[in-house]
Amino acid sequence: QVQLVESGGGLVQAGGSLRLSCTGSGSIFKLNAMGWYRQAPGKQRELVAAITIGGSTNYADSVKGRFTISRDNAKSTVYLQMDSLKPEDTAVYYCNIARRWWDLTRPSPMDYWGKGTLVTVSS
Repeated sequence: QVQLVESGGGLVQAGGSLRLSCTGSGSIFKLNAMGWYRQAPGKQRELVAAITIGGSTNYADSVKGRFTISRDNAKSTVYLQMDSLKPEDTAVYYCNIARRWWDLTRPSPMDYWGKGTLVTVSS
C-alpha cells in the first residue's frame, strides 16, 4: 500500500528556515525521482524541487538558491531545507514521485497524495 507522510511544517517569520521531511513506502523511494510540491491558497499545486535516485536536482526559479532537496534512500526519506523564507512560500507542502523530474510543468506524480504539511511564513 502506498503511503507518504510529510512533516516539519509550521509558522515562521520571513527570513527564517524550516526543514521538511517525507517518509514513505520503500519501493517508491527506491525506484523513483522524488519531488516536493506545494499548493498555496487559491492556486494550483506546483513542483518546487525534485531529486533523482542518483542525486541530480531541479528547482523552480522561485526557490532556487533558497531551498535544498536531499534524500536518504536507506531511510526512504526525502528532505526539503527551506532558508530565507518569504510570505509567498506559504502553502501546504507535499512529497510525491516526479517521473518527469526535469519538467517542472508536467512532472507526472502519482494520483495518491499524502496529507501534506502546512508552512506559514509571516511578514
